[in-house]
Amino acid sequence: MQRFDADVIVVGAGPTGLMLAGELRLAGVETIVLERLAEPMKQSRALGFSARTIEEFDQRGLLPRFGDLQTIPVGHFGGLPLDYRVIEGGSYGARGKPQSLTEAVLAQWATELGAAIYRERDVTGIVQRDDGVEVDVVTRNGPRCLRARYVAGCDGARSSVRKQVKVEFPGTDPAIELWFADVAGCGLRPRFSGERVPGGMVMVLPMGPEVSRVVLHERNAMKRPGDGPPSFGDVVAAWHRLTGEDISGGKPLWTSYTTDSSRQAAQYRQGRVFLLGDAAHIHLPIGAQGMSAGIGDALNLGWKLGAEINGHAPADLLDTYHRERHPVAARILANTLAQRILYLSGDELDPMRAVLTELLAHEEVRRLLAGMVTGLDIRYDVGAGSVGFGGHPLVGRRLPDTELAIDFWPSGRTNAFQLLHAGRGIVLDLVGDERLRVAADPWTDRIDVITAGSRPAGALTDVDAALVRPDGYIAWIGAGGSGAAGLADALTRWFGQPAETHQAPRPATAGAQL
Repeated sequence: MQRFDADVIVVGAGPTGLMLAGELRLAGVETIVLERLAEPMKQSRALGFSARTIEEFDQRGLLPRFGDLQTIPVGHFGGLPLDYRVIEGGSYGARGKPQSLTEAVLAQWATELGAAIYRERDVTGIVQRDDGVEVDVVTRNGPRCLRARYVAGCDGARSSVRKQVKVEFPGTDPAIELWFADVAGCGLRPRFSGERVPGGMVMVLPMGPEVSRVVLHERNAMKRPGDGPPSFGDVVAAWHRLTGEDISGGKPLWTSYTTDSSRQAAQYRQGRVFLLGDAAHIHLPIGAQGMSAGIGDALNLGWKLGAEINGHAPADLLDTYHRERHPVAARILANTLAQRILYLSGDELDPMRAVLTELLAHEEVRRLLAGMVTGLDIRYDVGAGSVGFGGHPLVGRRLPDTELAIDFWPSGRTNAFQLLHAGRGIVLDLVGDERLRVAADPWTDRIDVITAGSRPAGALTDVDAALVRPDGYIAWIGAGGSGAAGLADALTRWFGQPAETHQAPRPATAGAQL
């Protein structure tokens, strides 16, 4: 290819695509986002995001943009009550933050960083070449062919990108439906975690002084004619059958539905094309895991793609995207299907519910399920160069949000997540060991070395030093006076060769005008 219109073309301006665009811009990567819809969605099935996503937004300094953030401490697993505070930082997720707000926050952030977002742009073809990708786009002014080094498909469950590159999407067909309706003026009592009732399940989520969202599942009433959402009349009739309550006098604002279809892309990478979010995995929306999984995909891929384009990525860095994120989504599909069976089946599942209720009396079981649903227990195999995957319990896991004493910080103290706002890797020195700075110095064009004035309390209390990736996961730990042993290997594994040996930067892109 003679020129590129962008380093990366992101297809889809939902939360996943917008998060990826922001991540790429933090790495200095020229990014354009193509969106089929003319306007952002104004209604949202998702009304929050998970505990891990709260942390990920905090890592990029985005939380204040969401306003007052309230979390839900107690939720459920398959309809059985579960206190998510059993793990550090745990909650059932952020309350009352619709996906439309999340998209608006992320769109503003990505454009502030320099990403270009183009709407009413329909991707109709993708052709991969040795050095890039050609993308056929239908615009307001006719067809265009754009060229990029890489393409990221963030275009939803019916992903055009996935179909164009012929990635299989195996899984299960829908067996049940959930119906949604936003209704004003009904005065319904809240049912935050839902209630199993004879014939199905009902839920009521307050959305304002006069507006409630009702969610229902009616067993043995699978599908209406056609593929569109249920009418308000459908919802009224089903709600009356399940609860005996009449909501027909309310004012309908919106109706929608979803199914329990669970599918996962066989490959998250096909050459120069990547799949993220719903384009890579779909499942029943339980526990704010859907959108949150897409945000996690974007955090994982963004810095890796940036390193590749900037010429200092190790040889297999891009392949670790599939290796790390595919198992995460597979686990989400498994737990959401398990919860669907527990939550939405009839009395025949009561013995299983009774057994699980006994198991939930054990803290270890509660911690396992809470970590699974929140994403707070994700652990990546970071390989050689660390204390060892079976060594320190934090290796491969997320950096805890610990308060640190930092001399150069204006207040003298900060929390660990603030150190990740720039999207760079960090060597966190908690004991003032000069050997760490010497070992890390050849990589300081892409990582920061931060020395704390004292060892923090909490999860890092026995840690001398840690190498933290830009996505907030720990790739190496020094402990017990080990100094910088293994640090250079870990830096090479995740951040490439030292500055004097890495590749020359890639040439500039031309920039597309659409």
